[in-house]
Amino acid sequence: MLYRKFGKTNERVSSLGFGCMRLPLLPGGDPSKIDEKLAIKLVRYAIDEGVNYIDTAYPYHGTGMDKGGQSEPFVAKALKDGYREKVKIATKLPSWLIKTREDMDRYLKEQLERLETDHIDFYLVHTINSTLWPTLKEAGIADFLDQAIKDGRIKHAGFSFHDKHDLFNEIVDCYDWSFCQIQYNYLDENFQAGTAGLEYAAQKGLGITIMEPLRGGKLAGNLPEAAQNVFEQTDVKRTPADWALRWVWNHPEVSVILSGMNTMDQVTENLKSASEAEANSLTIQEVSAINQVKAIFKERIKVNCTACGYCMPCPEGVNIPGCFAMYNNYHMFGMEENYNRFLSAKQKASSCVECGLCETHCPQGISIRQELKEVTAVFE
Repeated sequence: MLYRKFGKTNERVSSLGFGCMRLPLLPGGDPSKIDEKLAIKLVRYAIDEGVNYIDTAYPYHGTGMDKGGQSEPFVAKALKDGYREKVKIATKLPSWLIKTREDMDRYLKEQLERLETDHIDFYLVHTINSTLWPTLKEAGIADFLDQAIKDGRIKHAGFSFHDKHDLFNEIVDCYDWSFCQIQYNYLDENFQAGTAGLEYAAQKGLGITIMEPLRGGKLAGNLPEAAQNVFEQTDVKRTPADWALRWVWNHPEVSVILSGMNTMDQVTENLKSASEAEANSLTIQEVSAINQVKAIFKERIKVNCTACGYCMPCPEGVNIPGCFAMYNNYHMFGMEENYNRFLSAKQKASSCVECGLCETHCPQGISIRQELKEVTAVFE
């Protein structure tokens, strides 16, 4: 296992972290029913092989966002028998449930109890965006984090980010954070915080945790044939997952990559990659191969939407960026992306009444009304 410095914390973390959001499930598919026997085996094997960063969150493996899921209690079980002392726990304050300063203390107390620990090593304010951030500031998030560090309930404070780059820089500058967590992979260089945010946070001394390095598993398999051919023609032989992970690890600003592993094959493959992937280690030929694969994916993008959000809110409630993201993913990966599961009837493309207001604000000049018709034709 290779280790990297975690920003200004002076902690050293394994380059691979175990994400406990997609643990193996018991038959039936209920997300709250973790196959604990198998999951504990996977987590402990990874720890025995050097992984020292275990990531969870309040709602993971639950049936809704308004109450605690089963991931945190599972982590407590997995880290018994001396494993707690071998790792750093990262978990997250459920920011969407916070209305007052007292709420913050209450949820942290509950999480410490659920994790059966007296402190959390890396505590994140979860899923910060432009809607939640003003409420958190008004409720006293800075004072809460300062006090929790002072009294030892948490060691280091960070945040996970889900919004546009401009807000990312503002949040980085708003508090003396120790680390942050962003989405980053070879298809998302300009998504949310992106490369610019990665570099800005690193300049400020923050440790950087990467989520979705495989874009929810899409970069781990079922690549377009042309993309697979590019990788196969290189001098080195790697799986698609190995290529994607190594691209992220090649960035020296990255501290740890989270992988939501749910089979032993995934664990062993990712451990092998993590034992070899130094920063700045990809050759010119390897970087060229990945750039060719990126170009192949981008040729399949149907709508040049950057998810900037200027088209929102739609008067009818259509989730325009969400519709376009699923439409593009369908053409890039051949997957329907659970369009009918994640979007309400009001949010779907077919709810568009063609008022055209969105098109007056779109900086990309997208013919949104026509494109929404195409989305409807594919999914509805």
